[in-house]
Amino acid sequence: MEVFPRRPLLAALICCSVIALAACGGGGGGGGGNNPTTATDSGTDTNWQPGNFLPASTFANRCVSPRSGTDANGDPYGDVKGTRLDENNWLRSMSHELYLWYDEIEDIDPADFDDSLDYFAQLKTFALTPSGNQKDRFHYTVPTEQWNAQTQSGVFVGYGLQWALVSLEPPRRAVVAYTDSGAPLEVVDSNGQPVNITRGAEVLTVDGVDLAYSNDVDTLNAGMWPAQADEQHSFEIRPLGATDSVTVTLTAAANASKPVQHVEYFDNATTGKRIGYLLFNDHIATAEPALIDAVNQLGDWGVDELVLDLRYNSGGYLYIASQLAYMIAGDMPTAGQPFEQVVWNDQHPTTDPVTDQPLQPMPFYTVTSGNVGTQADLPLPSLNLPRVYVLSGSSTCSASESIINSLRGVGVDVVLIGATTCGKPYGFYGLDNCGTMYFTIQFKGVNASGFGDYTDGFVPAGTTGTDADVHGCKVGDDFDHLLGDESEGRLATAIYHIETGSCGTLSASAYSSGAVGSSLSAGGARVSKPLWRSNRIMVR
Repeated sequence: MEVFPRRPLLAALICCSVIALAACGGGGGGGGGNNPTTATDSGTDTNWQPGNFLPASTFANRCVSPRSGTDANGDPYGDVKGTRLDENNWLRSMSHELYLWYDEIEDIDPADFDDSLDYFAQLKTFALTPSGNQKDRFHYTVPTEQWNAQTQSGVFVGYGLQWALVSLEPPRRAVVAYTDSGAPLEVVDSNGQPVNITRGAEVLTVDGVDLAYSNDVDTLNAGMWPAQADEQHSFEIRPLGATDSVTVTLTAAANASKPVQHVEYFDNATTGKRIGYLLFNDHIATAEPALIDAVNQLGDWGVDELVLDLRYNSGGYLYIASQLAYMIAGDMPTAGQPFEQVVWNDQHPTTDPVTDQPLQPMPFYTVTSGNVGTQADLPLPSLNLPRVYVLSGSSTCSASESIINSLRGVGVDVVLIGATTCGKPYGFYGLDNCGTMYFTIQFKGVNASGFGDYTDGFVPAGTTGTDADVHGCKVGDDFDHLLGDESEGRLATAIYHIETGSCGTLSASAYSSGAVGSSLSAGGARVSKPLWRSNRIMVR
C-alpha cells in the first residue's frame, strides 16, 4: 500500500484576480483594527525581543474574530478570542520555524502592524535571483473558505473562462486563454443574438472603459475578475476570427474547473506515428480520476508520442504530479527512484516539521490515492514513453515544473516547446490561522539526480549553461488558434519537431508571450495574482 503524504502545495494557485494583492483578504482572520501591545495569555511574556521566538503554537488560533461552526473536515474550529498581536506573533514564530530562508527575514516588531496581512508581507526574503527576479515571488494568502472550495473541487467565482494578458502596458491587450469547461462559452449579445466565446476572443472595453489605454484600472480589474457570484459586467469583445465586436453581459457564478481537456490524437503521415495531446490545467484533487481516464484513452489509442500541454498549469498537489509523471514514464525508469526529495531549512534536516514524519523522498506514485473520485491503491495505467513533449509558458509553475524536473532526473527525454517556465522549485503546506490560509515557502525539491536549481525557470533551447536549459524550441502563445488545433503555434512546433528534430520557422516572437491570471495596472507594471493550489497536502 502506498502511503500518500499530507499534501503540500507547490506554490501557485489563483487567489483573488484583482489589481492588488491586498484585495485577497482582510486583516488576517476577519479584520478589525485592534492593535494591542500585549497578548492575552496571562503569565506569558510576549513583549517583542529581537531574535527571541516563542513557539508558534503559543499563539495559534487566538483570533481577533474567532470562527464558530466546523471546518472542511467537520471538526469544530479551535479558535478562541485573541488579539491582533496574537495573530501577528503566530505569523512571526511560524515564519521563523518553517520559512525556507528564515535567516533572511528582518525581525520587525509585530506590534507595529494593525493588519496581519501587511505584517505577513514583510516576513519573507527580498533577495534576488541571478536574473534579477525576486527569489520569493510566491508569498501569499487566501481566505480559508475560498481555498477549500477551490482546491478540493476546483470551484471558484468567475465567468467560466481564463484571461490572458498579452500586453500589460498601454496599449494593453487581453484575450481569452481558455474556457474552464473546454467548450465555447455560450452567451447572448446586446441584440439578443447568440455568441460563442472561445480562446482568442479579445476584450476591447469593460463596463464602458477602454482596456487598451484607460487609467481606470479599478473598473477594468473589478469587471474582469469579479469578487462575488451574481455580479454582472458588460464587455465589448471581438470573437476569434471576427471582424466586428459584440457587447455581452457576463454574470459571475461559482464555476468548476475541468482540469483535463482536449484528450486527442493525430496520425502523422510523415513519421507514421500516432501523436497524443493532453491539455492539463490544474493540479487539483479532481484531476486524478480525469488524468487516469485520459492516460487509459491514450493507451487504448496506442500513441507513440505525447504532447503534454502545461502552459497554463500553475501547480498544485504534488502527489498528482508524481502520479502523472509515472503514468507517462512507466515502471522501467521510475522503479526505486525518487520523484522528488524535499529539503527544509537547516532547523529541520531529518523531519518534516508540519507532519512530524521522517523526511523521505516522494516516490513516483504507482497507485491511486483514494482522494476525490478514486478508490485507494488501484494500479495506475502507464504509457511507458521514453520521451515527452511539454508545451510551456510563464504560467507553467511549481508542480508542473516538478513533472519536467523529475522525468529528466530519471532519464526521460523532455522536449520543451514554448516559453521559459515560472521558476518555482519550492513548496509549502497551506497553514490556516483564524480564517486565512498562509502560504510561505517552506521547502525546495530536487530530482533523482540531485537537481533543483531552476529559480529562473526551465528554458527551452536555453543557453544558461545549467541543467535549467532544456532542449526544445522557443515559441510564443498563439491566440489565433484553439488549443488542440494542429495549427496552433506551440502544438504545430512540437509536431514538426517530432517529424524533423528541429524547430521550424516559428519563433518566440511569432506570437504573444501573454501570461494568464495577472491583473492590470495604470502604468503597465505587472501585479500578479497569487496562485492557489495547495492545502494541508504538499503543494508546489
